[in-house]
Amino acid sequence: MVISKRKTVLAALTVAAMMVPGLARAEFINVLTGGTSGVYYPMGVGMSKLFGDKIAGARPSVQATKASVENLNLLQQGKGEIAFSLGDSVISAWKGEADAGFPSPLKKLRGIAAIYPNYIQIVASKDSGIKTLADLKGKRLSVGAPKSGTELNARAILAAAGMSYKDLSKVEYLPFAESVELMKNRQLDATLQSAGLGVASIRDLSTSVEIVMVEVPPALIAKAGAPFVEGTIPPNTYTGQTGAVNTAAVMNYLVTHEGVSEKLVYEMTKSIFENLPTLAAAHAAGRAIKLESALGGMAIPLHPGAAKYFAEKGIKIPATN
Repeated sequence: MVISKRKTVLAALTVAAMMVPGLARAEFINVLTGGTSGVYYPMGVGMSKLFGDKIAGARPSVQATKASVENLNLLQQGKGEIAFSLGDSVISAWKGEADAGFPSPLKKLRGIAAIYPNYIQIVASKDSGIKTLADLKGKRLSVGAPKSGTELNARAILAAAGMSYKDLSKVEYLPFAESVELMKNRQLDATLQSAGLGVASIRDLSTSVEIVMVEVPPALIAKAGAPFVEGTIPPNTYTGQTGAVNTAAVMNYLVTHEGVSEKLVYEMTKSIFENLPTLAAAHAAGRAIKLESALGGMAIPLHPGAAKYFAEKGIKIPATN
């Protein structure tokens, strides 16, 4: 009886895998995300469910990571099929910038699509007295996990403001949730988090203590240069934040590697862009994903599977691809 049931299950999996041309067996899709309190993780969970529902034979899983830098290094090693990453990390990985966490160029990386912008969200406790970037001098700041996309953003923004970590009284290299816990316990004055709007960690913080959202002025963004652009955190994104806040933004990308089949990347790309409301339901950041801007700023070669889907939809493929 047990053997019979096992044979039935195996037969069903085989049939499912064969339903999609080019997928002769079940395809494992490891989605590389970020910390569970950020945006990458819930978005990755949403994508994983889509892949499971829309791609016959797919066996998706979601891996929590330290985000951009770790994700790109894992892709280069073939330890994932699709990953989230900040645009500046993608550029650094392709070039092989050791200071950014990439000792050598990651030339196996391939692009899938631009998705939504990350906003540089600098949040201070009201008690800290911090109101501007200059006020961070002599204060305690968490800048994200070491050499994460957030931490690279922190370095760049502070440099544009004429500061470095040496100007701070204490620097913590912590993921979002841990940073918030230290702020609740008055062990930190501020945290810099590069994430989509409405990130769970800052929502949690704003309901626990009075916060101040620190502006990143347009002139400073211009000084920081690419890949930073101007962005706005709308009023009431977080509890107690009654006004709009100017800040810098960086586009996020979905990335894969050259070893993933054209068929699978095509199916993943199609699943994402033909089910955008599902991703918007997974996290509000998903509302910013648009087919027409999917190839904006793509700094690495586009995977053939993604190129095939966008060509079918009439999206012009960049000349570099």
